[in-house]
Amino acid sequence: MPKPVFLATDIVLYLLLAALALYVRHARRTPGLRENWRSVLHDPAAMSASVVLGVFLLISVLDSIHFRTLLPPAPGAAANAAPAYSTTTLSLLDQLLSARRQAREKTYSVPLATHQFSKETMQVQGKSVRDFPRLNFGGAHLQDPQKDWAADVLARSTAGLAGGAVVALALWLALARRRGSSPIPWRAILGTATVLLLLCGWCAAVWPYYHVLGTDQTGNDVLYQGLKSIRTAMVIGAMATLATLPFAILFGILAGYFKGWVDDAIQYFYTVLSSIPSVLLISAFVLMIQVFIDKNPNLFETGLERADIRLFLLSLILGLTGWATLARLLRAETLKLGELDYVQAARAFGVSDLGIMRRHIVPNVMHIVLIVAVLDFSGLVLLEAVLSYVGVGVDPSTNSFGTMINSARTELARDPTVWWNLLAGFTLMVTLVLSLQLFARAVQEAFDPRARAFRVRRTAPIAR
Repeated sequence: MPKPVFLATDIVLYLLLAALALYVRHARRTPGLRENWRSVLHDPAAMSASVVLGVFLLISVLDSIHFRTLLPPAPGAAANAAPAYSTTTLSLLDQLLSARRQAREKTYSVPLATHQFSKETMQVQGKSVRDFPRLNFGGAHLQDPQKDWAADVLARSTAGLAGGAVVALALWLALARRRGSSPIPWRAILGTATVLLLLCGWCAAVWPYYHVLGTDQTGNDVLYQGLKSIRTAMVIGAMATLATLPFAILFGILAGYFKGWVDDAIQYFYTVLSSIPSVLLISAFVLMIQVFIDKNPNLFETGLERADIRLFLLSLILGLTGWATLARLLRAETLKLGELDYVQAARAFGVSDLGIMRRHIVPNVMHIVLIVAVLDFSGLVLLEAVLSYVGVGVDPSTNSFGTMINSARTELARDPTVWWNLLAGFTLMVTLVLSLQLFARAVQEAFDPRARAFRVRRTAPIAR
């Protein structure tokens, strides 16, 4: 039996999924929240984005179930000897894609290639010849790549697209009745799902035999690295957003409710924090963390645990240094709520300050918290790419969109240019961020009365 491994980010991700399930249950039982989320469910763009986000979340969950495999007993070992486990920590996603993980070439190769990207000196019939060597895994099943490659790729692509189309057709037929009786935009959902199924079908048919997005400098499959980078982006976005909320809610509400010197002190504090360039502040914290990790290697059993703790602390740093904007918004909203009649009546009846904030202030600012949290999620994903690009992001051994883009800096200067590594990381990152932005726009219009009113005025017919 493999030994389960619970990384710090794994535990946080499990807790976030549990909290999300509890929030869904709470929203279904609360009429106001139910109506707001119903308007999100009726938005075609948001529902299309939710399909993509669901796939990304599934990949993140599969990549967050870690374990260490059991090693075979050593020759001559006693029967009651303690079991030995591998020093390499794998995830369920690694296990499912073990063939692609182990299909390592020598260096670069273009997408769907059968030969290496650069020439090498080889011995052919006793003579030194400089040519492109065959790949170890890409197109290794072909006897004559020059003759059979095009037909083989076309046949496998057709079979994969046909398989994806069959599954998509079955999905359309299964939801045919529901599409006609529900206001949920099933056409947009099924259209997005169809595109994803076609892509998955094509990859399932071609990927076992070729490197779909080529290989990088060390010969690793680029598509595999891109899929592994999804978890890093989701963890940073979720954990950093979660770390932002306590400070923003606490300081924002205290400043707006008590006013006076409390408001002045909190404003000075987050004004000073906002005056420091965020990249420099985060870089300083990350470098201090790296010094601590380097001086205490005995705290980590494997290299993955060492890289994971840096990812965990980086997410906390991003949250602890990015709460000022939300705090300003909550302060302004609390100043407005504090002057309303029901808050003044609560004060007149002798309700404590803590009771007023708990019963009347916090529930009425949660829509702002939700909107800003969803909007900031995508910004944090982009911020990780920037930090990794300048060398102060995640650990170099951790797959992320930032490290993929950072490694492409020198590749773009090559002649000929190595373009597929940058394209893969950039495309996956833009897909994630765009889906988050579309979903965030729908959430903002559903929970922000002013945005909802503006949309109604914009779409209303002009009177003549």
